[in-house]
Amino acid sequence: MSQLQAKLPTDTWVNATWDEYLLAISDPSYEKARGYYYNGRMRLEMSPLGNPHSRDHLIVIHAVCLFAGLNQIDFDGHDNCTYRKIGYEEAQPDVSFYLGSNAEIVPWEATIIDLDTYPPPDLVIEVAYSSLADDKGEKRLLYESLGVREYWIIDVQNVQLIAFEIQNRGSRRIYQSQVLPGLDIALLEEALRRSRQMNHGKVSAWLLSQFQA
Repeated sequence: MSQLQAKLPTDTWVNATWDEYLLAISDPSYEKARGYYYNGRMRLEMSPLGNPHSRDHLIVIHAVCLFAGLNQIDFDGHDNCTYRKIGYEEAQPDVSFYLGSNAEIVPWEATIIDLDTYPPPDLVIEVAYSSLADDKGEKRLLYESLGVREYWIIDVQNVQLIAFEIQNRGSRRIYQSQVLPGLDIALLEEALRRSRQMNHGKVSAWLLSQFQA
């Protein structure tokens, strides 16, 4: 495996066994990498996360938390959490949420969330600056296989939010959230557009006015 690690390309899918994947993500060289494993291949993401990615990352978390809080929806949010189906699949999405009756299902002390013990998150969000094709392709298949209920992709460069409902290991495009009833995707896209012109405090005030309307 040391030879594989020395040559291991990042930000692309590489054929690997599960044990090879575990060995790779335990290597200090990839300490800051996010890992994915699906269909006998692994992907280690090392792309630097700059200002545009981090700002959209924050605003989508804030929007979901604000909407859920105002609508008295129980939730448990996760930032860069690891979800593992031992021997088969693993994902470390940018953002994920357990909602409603699942909000307290994962205990505080859990580190890697074992999907053989706990259900997958209800909502997964990937923020795509340079990884859009993969987020729409292979990762979408991975989240379908894991059985998350809803998957959002933030297309940073085109200021777009692409949302999918997942059922029966397949997905379809949606324009209103199914796991957060009443939340329009277009409103979130408008918040992203506004964040290009104003600070997050002003965007937050605008979101609050929209959610309370």
